[in-house]
Amino acid sequence: MSEKIDTIKKWITVADHDLGTAIIVYHQIPKYKETIAFHCQQAVEKYLKAFLIFLDVEFKRSHDLMYLLGLISDKVEISDELFEKATTLKSFAVQIRYPDIIIDLSDEELQVSISITKEFRAIILGKMPIHIDDNELVNR
Repeated sequence: MSEKIDTIKKWITVADHDLGTAIIVYHQIPKYKETIAFHCQQAVEKYLKAFLIFLDVEFKRSHDLMYLLGLISDKVEISDELFEKATTLKSFAVQIRYPDIIIDLSDEELQVSISITKEFRAIILGKMPIHIDDNELVNR
């Protein structure tokens, strides 16, 4: 396996772990809303970075989903709808992890966040002709 493919798979694995964490916490400890939202944002960030590596696009260290999508859109067409969905998650980056920032999300907003994350996963994996073992947890 090439080093590039290996790196992409590592990013996807860690992204799947973030998505899996969001799903487990949602089902087991739903009051941990900021944790669920944070892991959704983190998963999308990592899926996007995996795709950027696939596209041979260099990127700076950033949690900014708009920046990452912008880099991708320079190479492939990205729908406005996908940008809008990323906007839903962008405020859940690192800042949500601090106690002075309170974001009270509804159950519906958490479900939407998980759904958006799954959609990003499906779209990104669909654009790369790389075999990724299907992660049963993230498909729940």
